[in-house]
Amino acid sequence: MRKLPLLALATALGGAACGDNIDSVTTPDAPAASPDAAALDTTAVLKAKVKTIVFIYAENRGFDNVYGLFPHANGIPGKNPDATGAYIPQVDRDASSTLLPKLPQSWGGVTAAGFTPAITQATSDNLPNAPYALEDVYAGLSQQTITRDLYHRFFENQMQIDGGTNDKFAGYADSGGLVMGYYKTHGALWDLAGQYVLADNFFQGAFGGSFLNHHYLICGCAPEYPNADTAAAAPTIAAIDKDAAGHFTRLTPGATSPASAIDGAPTFQLSGNIAPKNYFGDGTFRAVNTMQPPYQPSGNAPAATDTTKLFADPARPTTLPPQTQPTIGDQLDAKGVAWKWYGGAFTSTLAHATGDRAFPSTTVPGSAPNYQFHHQPFNYYKAFDPATAAAARAAHLKDYTDLMADAAAGTLPPVAFYKPEGDLNQHAGYASLAAGDQHLADVVAALKASPQFANMVIVITYDENGGWWDHVAPPRADLLGPGTRVPALIIAPFAKAGTVDHTQYDTASILRLIARRFDLAPLPGVAARDAALVANGGTAMGDLTNALDLAP
Repeated sequence: MRKLPLLALATALGGAACGDNIDSVTTPDAPAASPDAAALDTTAVLKAKVKTIVFIYAENRGFDNVYGLFPHANGIPGKNPDATGAYIPQVDRDASSTLLPKLPQSWGGVTAAGFTPAITQATSDNLPNAPYALEDVYAGLSQQTITRDLYHRFFENQMQIDGGTNDKFAGYADSGGLVMGYYKTHGALWDLAGQYVLADNFFQGAFGGSFLNHHYLICGCAPEYPNADTAAAAPTIAAIDKDAAGHFTRLTPGATSPASAIDGAPTFQLSGNIAPKNYFGDGTFRAVNTMQPPYQPSGNAPAATDTTKLFADPARPTTLPPQTQPTIGDQLDAKGVAWKWYGGAFTSTLAHATGDRAFPSTTVPGSAPNYQFHHQPFNYYKAFDPATAAAARAAHLKDYTDLMADAAAGTLPPVAFYKPEGDLNQHAGYASLAAGDQHLADVVAALKASPQFANMVIVITYDENGGWWDHVAPPRADLLGPGTRVPALIIAPFAKAGTVDHTQYDTASILRLIARRFDLAPLPGVAARDAALVANGGTAMGDLTNALDLAP
């Protein structure tokens, strides 16, 4: 397979994706309806059936990591009979891409520090170069186990994808061979996937981690850091090698980085939070790895001179300046469509952020609620400045308790986003897969009990892969992504029950669904993504309507 430079690492995904495909009934006297008429029929039925869209955003799981054995899904080659393609063995990160004779050890151990069972680094040695069931290899490990965290950063994700072969996940992982692990057991979400729709061709919208993918979810863009190279706060700008033509290729290795993945995790000169100027061809600096919100709650405390305690210190190198790009929230407001973002532990964390900053377990892995500041993307936007836009914050930024109350009362807005608190979001390093699995199933049960469920669509997906290997090549599109494949469930009374949907989707497919249902123009980045897919010989992303029974 031809390898592409870092600016276009993903290759085109083979096979055609399904479009809006409602067959028309024909008679000798009535010609077949045109494709445009079929699309109009789909939209009309969508508007008639769907009054509430609920989007639930879990954390950091690749498709093969959790659903690799799911029946009729494109799962793990050699393990799932419905898989496409063969397993491409992992290669080393050296210039010749030497085949790894075994998987590297899981550096630092398999389980997170302080958690049981304590599975050491030495225990992980000598695993074959292949995906493996975690429960089979490590005694006592289950979905209740909190494993160590894995790299999930913008440039590293592209280097692991390696032009679409997905053969350098182990080579460029800070967690070594752990990236190749998957779960053969399953829980309540698996059962829901069997009852409703599992999408097996759904990709994270942007390369890398949670921070960028949360921004992509609401704006289809990467946040900007103006004049990052001269800013007094001195944010970190990634050091990247270039080829002879001046194209960025990979992060510059550190001077003491082990030459082989077998000898240790890679190090880099600077894997910064900001992409170099003009990386995206627009003359700007863009933040691609985790930065902190400019407003509280934020991981950065207020400046000493901030008597309001409402803001994060702008002098800190990880404080992102307020953003002004158009978001889905702006579009819904302009259209008069109500919406809310419900965040687990938001209210209690905000109270401490503007008070004593003795946060409720924000930094203790495995504890509740372990709130993650960068999981609230609207808190980065000027439209939610706590001094000038207090009313907007009160109307739109809510807590999990509000979600449950609104669902029970039948007062959910037409568009609702829900982000679980840290200990329930399934993020490796501080949360177990099982705890989040059960929590999300309980949330679905509460939504199904709501008087609004008859006209509701629930979408559950993951912000990104969390560094876990997946065998499917992302389709080639733009410089933001898409990145690695992630699971997605579509739940509705009129979902195509008990099916696997092979339509090509990404994170912004939820924005496409919202736009279609509420007559919104596509956000610029979403339109650019679809245009890039087509320009690269692929197809535009679906809007999730193929998962629904919308026959007129």
